[in-house]
Amino acid sequence: MSNDITFSIIKPDALGRGDAGRILARITDTGFRIAALRMLHMTLRQAEGFYAVHRERPFYQGLVEFMSSGPVIVMVLRHPDAVEEFRRFIGTTDPAKAGPGTIRAEFGTDVRMNAVHGSDSPENALLEASYFFSAIDIF
Repeated sequence: MSNDITFSIIKPDALGRGDAGRILARITDTGFRIAALRMLHMTLRQAEGFYAVHRERPFYQGLVEFMSSGPVIVMVLRHPDAVEEFRRFIGTTDPAKAGPGTIRAEFGTDVRMNAVHGSDSPENALLEASYFFSAIDIF
């Protein structure tokens, strides 16, 4: 299992506010290398598939509706210990509890509209990346 890959999404709230460029700059300035990147507008069905692991959770329906509400940027990032380092860089899910200088503290507004998604394990990073990219798309 490769520990140098993670998967991220810049969410509809951040794109809607025009924050995507600043978020991408912060990601690369921090030393992450973009290995694959695509902008798309997920359908409700695509969002349901991506978040299927959360289907039984109470937040599931609101999450898939939000994630299909506007364009997103999906990306694969490379960095040593990518998942752990990226999660530290973006901060906790709740922007109000995220550390100073983290992406979510700076760009998030609440638990759902927290600007970015980051994989929670190397296994999930590969699984999530494969939902949007084939192996030939990842450099």
